[in-house]
Amino acid sequence: MVTAERIREAHSRISEHISGTPLIYSDSLSRITGARVYLKCENFQKTGSFKIRGAFNKLSGLKGESVIAASMGNHAQGVAAAAAALGIKATIVMPEGVSPAKENAVREYGAEVVLHGQTLTEAIEYATSQEGYTFIHPYDDEEIIAGQGTIGLEIADDLEGADFVIVPVGGGGLISGVSTYIKSAWPDAKVIGVQAEGATSALESFKAGKVVQREPGPTLADGIAVGRAGEITLKHMLENVDEVLAVSEAAIARAVLLLMERTKLVVEGAGAAGLALVLDDAVRFSQRSVVIVISGGNIDFTLVDRIIHKGLAESGRTGTIEVVLDDAPGALHRLTGIIAARRGNILNVVHDRLSRGLPVKKTSVSVTLEVRSAEHLGEIVSDIKKEGIHIKEVPQ
Repeated sequence: MVTAERIREAHSRISEHISGTPLIYSDSLSRITGARVYLKCENFQKTGSFKIRGAFNKLSGLKGESVIAASMGNHAQGVAAAAAALGIKATIVMPEGVSPAKENAVREYGAEVVLHGQTLTEAIEYATSQEGYTFIHPYDDEEIIAGQGTIGLEIADDLEGADFVIVPVGGGGLISGVSTYIKSAWPDAKVIGVQAEGATSALESFKAGKVVQREPGPTLADGIAVGRAGEITLKHMLENVDEVLAVSEAAIARAVLLLMERTKLVVEGAGAAGLALVLDDAVRFSQRSVVIVISGGNIDFTLVDRIIHKGLAESGRTGTIEVVLDDAPGALHRLTGIIAARRGNILNVVHDRLSRGLPVKKTSVSVTLEVRSAEHLGEIVSDIKKEGIHIKEVPQ
């Protein structure tokens, strides 16, 4: 088992290679959630993720060896950057569907990239089958765990204590290290792991007390989309973690958007999962001090617009109303006048005169609105109904 002492040794070993990231108290997120919210910002870490900590700790013990790793992106960049700094040749195996941005970033650090398989599990199996390399596991390795645990050490050094420490969980390397140190420094603190609803191997393994494999579905939190928790990591989790929970895609999208708006932090889906949990379960965390580990900021910018739109919808700030109007001059103007009177902002209008069951001389109109809140949207809907306009579909 990794100990707090091993984590302190790891920190001494890697401190010259990594950034000591800030622990930020957020007034705005504290007001919104009712908790006292601190953010451990690993999105400011070199390579944009905590993964470089474990990579440096593992690779610093290797001399004259070639290494191979498998990763969806962040571990790949961490290993590639650490290998380049230490003069070690690195090959990275990535699933074929990996983000081109993350693939390019790994190549820019000087590593060779091999695309293989559709999942991280398949990439790991391929990497471990290659001869002549030292395999650098993304999470199920004591030196990796000790390196990631240096985050817990820095949190404890920067804060006198906290009621909760919330950590994203994929394979479990991060939470294993952080929980080990936090429980040593703050025995009464609750350490909670958080997963995406579409990738719950660690959650199910934690509940079962044994490794349960569950291949992940599509998720905004691709950094924690891992199909199998580690044997070593699960032992540490069962020893030091109080609970593992899951959050929805909608909650993750809302958290990513909120971090951009209120803290000006660009955070990937996995990194926002902890805030998503606090937003979803505000009563539990109300008036408590909560440290949220923001694990990384390597968001795929081709997804940012979709995440923003989903986040706006889930926070009640956009909505789509579908109405049936007379297909005659002035009908649409009447509808838009009602919306304007309530200061709703029209983002998009779509006409459909050909829907099945739609009477002749009628048109179906779908209007997407920007509003202040769900209550504001409800006021607009109420005014439309008062004017006798038939609403086919009202957003929930």
